[in-house]
Amino acid sequence: MILEMKVPSPGESITEVEIAEWLVQDGDYVEKDQAIAEVDSDKATLELPAEASGTITLKAEEGDAVAVGAVVCLIDTSAAKPEGASDAPKAETKTETKEEAPKAAVEATKATETKTYATGTASPAAKKILAEKGMDASTISGSGKAGRVTKDDAVNAVPSMGTPTGGNRGSSNSKMSMLRRKVAERLVEAKNTTAMLTTFNEVDMSPIFALRKEYKETFKAKHGVGLGFMSFFSLAIVRALQMYPAVNSMIDGKEMKTFDFVDISIAVSGPKGLMVPVIRNAENLTFRGVESEVKRLALRARDGQITVDEMTGGTFTITNGGVFGSMLSTPIINPPQSGILGMHNIIERPIALNGEVVIHPMMYVALSYDHRIIDGKESVGFLVAVKEALENPIELLMNNDIKKALEL
Repeated sequence: MILEMKVPSPGESITEVEIAEWLVQDGDYVEKDQAIAEVDSDKATLELPAEASGTITLKAEEGDAVAVGAVVCLIDTSAAKPEGASDAPKAETKTETKEEAPKAAVEATKATETKTYATGTASPAAKKILAEKGMDASTISGSGKAGRVTKDDAVNAVPSMGTPTGGNRGSSNSKMSMLRRKVAERLVEAKNTTAMLTTFNEVDMSPIFALRKEYKETFKAKHGVGLGFMSFFSLAIVRALQMYPAVNSMIDGKEMKTFDFVDISIAVSGPKGLMVPVIRNAENLTFRGVESEVKRLALRARDGQITVDEMTGGTFTITNGGVFGSMLSTPIINPPQSGILGMHNIIERPIALNGEVVIHPMMYVALSYDHRIIDGKESVGFLVAVKEALENPIELLMNNDIKKALEL
């Protein structure tokens, strides 16, 4: 029996996916529930498991955009399992049998042929265009299969002007993933559809440094997670949003929707690009709760296991460019949200304190907000409230009871 495997819906409002990578080859025997492909949606990368055991026939190429519900492969369930085949997925290491040795030799030969083919060969049309330009195909990085120089490569190739330097002037093109294209669309949408403005402030991180130095080892031993900066910032944001609810709002048609809960989106860098998992009901979490949830979501994003539901929603976003060395930036709003806080790197700087110049660890913070519903008074007041809580965490975030707040 021939089973048609169709693209399942990865989530609400998603109408197509992109075949990021086939994990099997045409004609392979696959086991039921074996991962056969990775597919990109505009929110996440998901694995596609085989619905039955049998011989697979691929119906789409890597990089193809496929509609949800379309057939991507066929599985012949009546095909017998090859002798000596392992039950483990092909991605796992297994001992080569005598029958597989010739196949391995053929594959090795193909690899050698591909490598030879990629040294600068060009299509006939590309050769003609390059000849007219007085250029050699070996000087161009081809975007075709196995590095072949295509007609478009030849048309876009620019002859060297001026004094030849002998340096490499090649370039290469690669298709943007669906996730990256969606991120690009959302960033442009945010710039074009919101009245975005950014306000800045700076935070003296000395009090948080002192707390972490004294309690981080005890905290980690007790809870199994580190006492990082995200818990302080998250709880400071919760407090500030409760003081300035307009920042915890978004435009809904001709109305302004204000939330009585705080779902904080955290921008993290994953293997497939930027991902924004959500900490739900952060107003109910303790320091331990925030740190545990941040760790869980970050690991799932790193391992490509994050789901669409875990990235859906959010009423406010935190992004930390400081982990990459950013000193100051203007973060872009994550629509339909109305505010995003940018954290930056911490640098020891001289500051004036009680009439004296002292050196303290300082961080610049930036709040980008939608000026259509958030006025300057609310935006500046919100950021000052965040600053106050971070510079006086014992009183404003811990209610003057450090051990109770850290659950020690």
